[in-house]
Amino acid sequence: MISFVLPTMNEAAGIEECIDRATRALEQLGVTGEIIISDDSTDETPEIARSMGAIVVKPDSSGYGYAYRYAFEAARGELIVMGDADTTYNFEELPTLLDRLTETNADIVLGSRLAGEIKDGAMPPLHKYIGNPLLTWFLNAFYDAGVSDAHSGFRVVTREALETMELESDGMEFASEMIMDAASKGLTIEEVPITYHEREGEATLESFTDGWRHVKFMLVNAPGYLFSLPGIVLGVIGVLIMGLGYTGTSIAGQPFGIHSLIAGSLLTLLSYQIGSLGLLSEISSDPIQASRDPITKWIRQHFTLERGILVGIGLVGIGSAMVSLFVWRWVQSGFVELPPLRGDIVAFTLIVVGIQTIFGSFFMSILSNG
Repeated sequence: MISFVLPTMNEAAGIEECIDRATRALEQLGVTGEIIISDDSTDETPEIARSMGAIVVKPDSSGYGYAYRYAFEAARGELIVMGDADTTYNFEELPTLLDRLTETNADIVLGSRLAGEIKDGAMPPLHKYIGNPLLTWFLNAFYDAGVSDAHSGFRVVTREALETMELESDGMEFASEMIMDAASKGLTIEEVPITYHEREGEATLESFTDGWRHVKFMLVNAPGYLFSLPGIVLGVIGVLIMGLGYTGTSIAGQPFGIHSLIAGSLLTLLSYQIGSLGLLSEISSDPIQASRDPITKWIRQHFTLERGILVGIGLVGIGSAMVSLFVWRWVQSGFVELPPLRGDIVAFTLIVVGIQTIFGSFFMSILSNG
């Protein structure tokens, strides 16, 4: 059995055509099916749908993603067909998606608009050339999904895959979440090119607001890219600049001095803060994509409160020893020879990092046991 699930909000202008297309697709396939309308309309959309034999459910909360998740509970099919009810997708192309599903034994098949044909006026140039390609690139980069159109609304999902995924979002980012979660769980995602048509009725998509929701959702569920990677890069740069500044090395005739050492110290401290946020975010939440860099993975595997405290004490000890040596030399000189500023910067950088490590270890332990 195949279940069509169509979320609607004031789609009276196009719902009839969408149900007709879905019905013809089922007849063409010769299979039993149902059409479920997950409706949050104030117009006559639900009445039109019921008159055409569709099942209408009324979600008890708002949101694009919630409408889908609510309707999934009522769906009885082993295959779930998702699509927008605004006539932009021709559901009579469903056999093409199902053929790919059967041929590849895929878990999800997307109808790719960007790999297919987009009719004139069907998609704003901002979405066609910038928005959708850029969001898809982000998703592929962060989650290795390998798709050409991550936000296509026309897709087929197997019941088993749906039950494997842990879908929780309520808004437009639901389209991203499904691909992100499927890719992170190793589910097979395939695509076929489709034709994207001009919609009937007024568009409800808010380009920048909804686009930002997708980007934000991708980032907060990939702390490795949001925190760990920037932290590692800044840390390498910071330590390198500190080394060059401490030794007074010249490159292309330009010496690295005190100012470079200070900048390197600040970058090192900043990288430590950002990297710590990556660790804490993974411990305190359950991101879809865990960090995959070797440093974060090693710390996650080997961290204990006691080890963290020992590392912190060690760093503080080294920095304090350096400071003590500088002070002793200053006293020995009769308070005439000031301590070397380069050494002071390195020493206090170690002390600050050590103190952060000690208190950060306690906080990580609290989160781990919470």
